[in-house]
Amino acid sequence: MTWDTGKLDSEILGRIRGRLQTLYGQLADTSLARIVQLVEYYGPRLPTRTQENWDQRDIVLITYGDQLHSGGQTSLKTLHEFLVGHRLDQVIGTVHLLPFFPYSSDDGFSVIDYRMVDPALGNWGDVQVLGQRFDLMFDLVLNHTSSQSSWFQDYLAGKKPYTGYFIEMNHEVDVSGVTRPRSSPLLSKVETNRGQRYVWTTFSADQVDLNFANPDVLVEMIDIFLSYIQHGARIIRLDAIAYLWKQAGSDCMHLPQTHEVVKLLRDLLTAIAPHVLLLTETNVPHAENVSYFGNGDEAQMVYQFSLPPLLLDAMIRRDARPLMQWLTALRPAPAGSTFFNFTASHDGVGVRPLEGLVSSERISRLVAEVRARGGLVSYRRQADGTDVPYELNVSYVSAVGEPTSGSESGSRLTNEDHARRFLTSQGLMLSLRGIPAVYFHSLVGTANDQDGVLRSGQPRRINRRKFGIEELDRQLADRDSLQARIFAGYRHLLQVRIEQPAFHPDGPQEIWQVEEHWLVALLRTSIDGKQRILVLANLNTEPRQVDLSRHTRIQFGRDLLTGKCVESAQRIDLDPGELVWLEAKG
Repeated sequence: MTWDTGKLDSEILGRIRGRLQTLYGQLADTSLARIVQLVEYYGPRLPTRTQENWDQRDIVLITYGDQLHSGGQTSLKTLHEFLVGHRLDQVIGTVHLLPFFPYSSDDGFSVIDYRMVDPALGNWGDVQVLGQRFDLMFDLVLNHTSSQSSWFQDYLAGKKPYTGYFIEMNHEVDVSGVTRPRSSPLLSKVETNRGQRYVWTTFSADQVDLNFANPDVLVEMIDIFLSYIQHGARIIRLDAIAYLWKQAGSDCMHLPQTHEVVKLLRDLLTAIAPHVLLLTETNVPHAENVSYFGNGDEAQMVYQFSLPPLLLDAMIRRDARPLMQWLTALRPAPAGSTFFNFTASHDGVGVRPLEGLVSSERISRLVAEVRARGGLVSYRRQADGTDVPYELNVSYVSAVGEPTSGSESGSRLTNEDHARRFLTSQGLMLSLRGIPAVYFHSLVGTANDQDGVLRSGQPRRINRRKFGIEELDRQLADRDSLQARIFAGYRHLLQVRIEQPAFHPDGPQEIWQVEEHWLVALLRTSIDGKQRILVLANLNTEPRQVDLSRHTRIQFGRDLLTGKCVESAQRIDLDPGELVWLEAKG
């Protein structure tokens, strides 16, 4: 069967050719012919989807493929049984399987082979079974590959075309102007059959950057990209996309060529897989982050990277003013696009997304508060050679809890109080316009894994614990434990949320202007205007009362989370750290 390339023969074909000419000049037509061959191969093999892009039922679970272990079966099968056994398929729409390929470091993000499932996790059949209950999200780790990959080993051996897959640099060239996410050297020395070379390594010596100035690399990655769609990916996350293109004399961040690559991938999806969504991962200040929406022609989703640190700052300081100011100024995503909201993931809480939003003094205090709660700090190197905080390595559960060492704030919390405060942070994230993503360790209430850090020497392991299934089931069975309280409460939040049209990702969002520094207040409205939900959160450690009549004439009925009704006087009492979702009457 031959795929009908008619769609590529007209407007989209012209756009792709233009992008290739921008990137590769005279090599554009040859590259285009190879891409058309890939389209002809994959086109008839790709699944289709007819429903709308998203609605309030779209909730993503972020998890490792080997998150759970059980004797006698693959990790992917154990994960599937856990999710279905706890009826999470009723409240979770999509599972983001963090890189599940053979790898050499960074818990999967140093990929050895992009086309196979790590045998330690299972096989493509296990992925397919998971995809029968959930939509799937895969990572395209396109900025770099493992130093142990066959590509890099062939580069070292001088085999073509792989001698052109990586970026060689004179180690005496000044690269201090390149924006760095790490404090490790940008260039790494390697021995090849041609002698000693220095290769570009943005993240670590084991993660060697690919040379996208070579069209062979782009075509190879498009092949992999389309194969992921063939295997059932509904969302593809473009990992570390901001660093993709390198150009001498620039900071090598967000270069025009990088945006052209994202647009080209979007063109391909428009032509042959319009149901698939692109998500860009750019842990940078907000204005840079949202540039990947383009003019509605790049990613359909971008991470809301400023949300996790702003929300954490608000929860710890009991002061929502910076968070509320940011929400008030936040512009909606372009039509056909949306934000990807989250508080925690496999990475730490980014510090750079706070730039321009809070003072350096407030950032320093947040860093100190996270350290006081057992967290760690990872650094990046600036152009002047100094190191500054890049991300906070901490479990979000521990981060909103009580300090374990000296701190300016905090008090002793019971498991009930701790769970309530944490669930309030998650409920606020779930309330915002956009698609929410829940990290597995937030769902099951995992605290800091200090032992994991000690065993590995890696700060990020503090929030990447892997469980034996019996151990986790035992912890969740103890109803009074912090983990069990969070798990039950989180599932309730998700169940209520997916039933509310006002929480549609595109539904209007109005941020209330309030004087109380401890109060978060926003109104969500369904697209058809028939449902309105007022979201209120008391971040204080004391009970507080909110006079609703000061802000609106809308009459509110009950809290969707508890069933508690608002009195006729339009006042509501909030417990310490309490979140309510108040539905308007009529």
